[in-house]
Amino acid sequence: MKCYIVDSFLGFFVYDEDLKLISAKTFDNAEVAAVQLLDLEKNGTCLVLEELVDDLVKMGFDTLIFEGEQEAKAIRSKFNVESQAVSPSAGGRAFRSSVTSAYASVGLKPSVVEKMQKEVSGALAKSKVRVASEKRDRLVAEAVAGLDEIDKNVNIGVSRVREWYGLHFPELDGLAQDHKQYMAILSKFGTRSNLDLEGVNKIVQNENKAKAICDTAKSSMGAEIGGVDLKQIQELAEVNLRMYALRDELEKYIDDTMKEVAPNIRELVGSSLGARLIALTGSLEGLAKKPASTVQVLGAEKALFRSLKTGARPPKHGIIFQHQYIHNAPRWQRGKIARALAGKLSIAARVDAFGGEFVADSLKKTLEKRLEDIQKKYSKPPVRERRPERFERRPERFERRERFGGREKWGKKWGRERRWRR
Repeated sequence: MKCYIVDSFLGFFVYDEDLKLISAKTFDNAEVAAVQLLDLEKNGTCLVLEELVDDLVKMGFDTLIFEGEQEAKAIRSKFNVESQAVSPSAGGRAFRSSVTSAYASVGLKPSVVEKMQKEVSGALAKSKVRVASEKRDRLVAEAVAGLDEIDKNVNIGVSRVREWYGLHFPELDGLAQDHKQYMAILSKFGTRSNLDLEGVNKIVQNENKAKAICDTAKSSMGAEIGGVDLKQIQELAEVNLRMYALRDELEKYIDDTMKEVAPNIRELVGSSLGARLIALTGSLEGLAKKPASTVQVLGAEKALFRSLKTGARPPKHGIIFQHQYIHNAPRWQRGKIARALAGKLSIAARVDAFGGEFVADSLKKTLEKRLEDIQKKYSKPPVRERRPERFERRPERFERRERFGGREKWGKKWGRERRWRR
C-alpha cells in the first residue's frame, strides 16, 4: 500500500490512495513547530515525521510519497522503505483544496489556525536569524571590518602624535619611520634628553640607527616641553601602542577562525584576503554561490558599472589584486592571472561552504602551473594597434561639418540622434 505525506506549518497529514485523510500529527506549539521545521529543512526529517512514518510502517504502508526529494531520501535511508518524491503530489493537491476541513479533522478551529500561523511564522523567522548569526563566517566578516576601523583610527592617532611631539623633537620623525618604534621611544623615554643608547637600540634593533637618534637628540632644534604637555602626548602614544597590540590579537583571531571556517580559502589566498572576500559577499555560502567571473571583480563594482554605462574598459580584477601573484605581475599579465586565481577561489569556497575535504594543495599546484604558463606565453607586452582618429572612424560626420563651416551641432532628442545648424 502507498500513502501521501504532506507537510504543513502545523504538522504532517497523511492521505491514502483514495485521497482520504487517514492520519495526522501536529506540533504542540509554535516554538516546537519552528524547531521541527528547521530540522526538516536542514536534514530532510524531524522527530515528529519519524514518529509518523514509524506508525505508518506498522500499519502496513510500504510506499511513502513526499513532495520533497530531501525528505524522501532521508526517510528511505533511515527506515529502509520505498519513498518517492512527487511535486505536486495527489495528496498535496487534496490537502490544499480542503485545508480547512483537514485542520478541522484534528480539532483546530480557523481562529486557532490563524493565530498559530502568525506565531509559527514569527518563531521560524527568529530561529533562522539566530542560526544565521551563529555562523562563524559572519564573525570573520565583522572582525575584518573592525580591523579596518582600527587601522583608520591608528593612522589618525599616529599622525597626531608625530605632529605634536615634532614640536619637541622634529628630527625623530625621519629617523624612526616605523610607527610602533616611534610610539615606543616616546612612551618609554619622554623628552629627548632622556634617550639612552642601549634602550633605544632594544626598540629599533639597529645599533647605527639608535646611535643616530641619540646623537641627533643632543643637537635638536626642537622646543623644550613641559611635564604636563609631555604626559598628554605619552598617554596618546600608549593608546596607539595598545591599539597595535589589539590589532595583532585581532589578526590572530581572524587567522584562527579562517582556519576553522574556510581552510581552503585561507591556504589559497591568506586569511586576511579570504576574510575580506567573505565580508564583501556577506557570508561564506554567498561567496560559494558566486561565479568565478564575479569573484574576480569583487570590490571593483563601481568601475564595473561605470564601464557598462560609458563603454569604458571593464576592470580586470577587484580586491584579489592584493594577492602577490597579481600585484607583483606585469600589467599585461594581471587580468589572466586574476581570472585563474578567481577560478580556484570559487572552487575552494564551494568546498569550504558545503563540507568538502582539504583540496587547497592541489588547487595551489594547478594555479602555480598556470601562472608559469602565463609568464612564459606572455613574457612581453602585447603590441596594440593604433586607434583610428575620430575623422577616420566617422568620416561622414566631419564631411558634413566642413560643409557648414564647422557650425554644426550634435544632440539627442527622444532617443534619436539629430543634427541641426545654428
